[in-house]
Amino acid sequence: MSNTQTPSLDGFRRSSRSLQPPESGELLRFTRQDVGWEWMSFLVRRLVPGQVWETRNAEEETVVLMLGGTSLADWGEGRQQIGQRKNVFDGLPYAVYLPAGFRLNLEALTECEFVACSVPSSARLEPRLITPTDVTVSLRGGGNASRQIVGVVRPDFPADKLMIIEVYTPSGNWSSYPPHKHDVHNPPHEVDLDEIYYYRMAHPSAYAYHRLYTADGKRDVTLTVRNGDAVLVRDGYHPVVAGHGYHVYYLNCLAGSARSLANTEDPQHTWVRSTWETVDSRLPLIPASRD
Repeated sequence: MSNTQTPSLDGFRRSSRSLQPPESGELLRFTRQDVGWEWMSFLVRRLVPGQVWETRNAEEETVVLMLGGTSLADWGEGRQQIGQRKNVFDGLPYAVYLPAGFRLNLEALTECEFVACSVPSSARLEPRLITPTDVTVSLRGGGNASRQIVGVVRPDFPADKLMIIEVYTPSGNWSSYPPHKHDVHNPPHEVDLDEIYYYRMAHPSAYAYHRLYTADGKRDVTLTVRNGDAVLVRDGYHPVVAGHGYHVYYLNCLAGSARSLANTEDPQHTWVRSTWETVDSRLPLIPASRD
């Protein structure tokens, strides 16, 4: 594993390196070869003002999503200013979709942090800037299983394999619930997707629980996750609950056998839908952009 992260003992969780402002560098990094799966490689990096980062992948498509801060971005169409939120709890995202063969140059105007997720691709597509007015905002679930969904790179987006979603779960609520899985290629009912959950939390004491289990009972693991942790979902059901008192953000990156979010819910728990009457009044935590 890269020395920019702390390897976990459970095989599912990756934890961020600790950097103190104004220190810059990689917060988290793993390749698909590091973690032994077919699709995604993942990077989280911090830049300080004036610092430049560049990427070019001849055989991968990449989405670079601004977690916070402002930078000048150039993907072949001249430099453009991207990013307006201070952190993930301060607004909706900017992102750049970069097909295979294209270059992206970022120069930090303020201290900024971003995610770069990449998958193998040979598709000949065009790069695109995604602004807060391009994303979709919706509310899902009900009662204390309510959460906010921000669609960044949706299944209908002109990409090859990657799909990117932000999820906001209010304090004490359940998310990814009823528990669902996507590990079998059986469209249109379910497709086989690997998935990354990358967590951010505003309070230093904040935490959430992330359960990973299979229907046959051969695996049932519950992880305590904190700010900067990533959980790798390879198969099975994977619900989340936010610790009381702490709103939780996670970034979902998905890729697999089809560009679809089709999944199968755990039949033991689908009945809970009948108990949902209203969506949590605290939502949305992040209002839709009016720009």
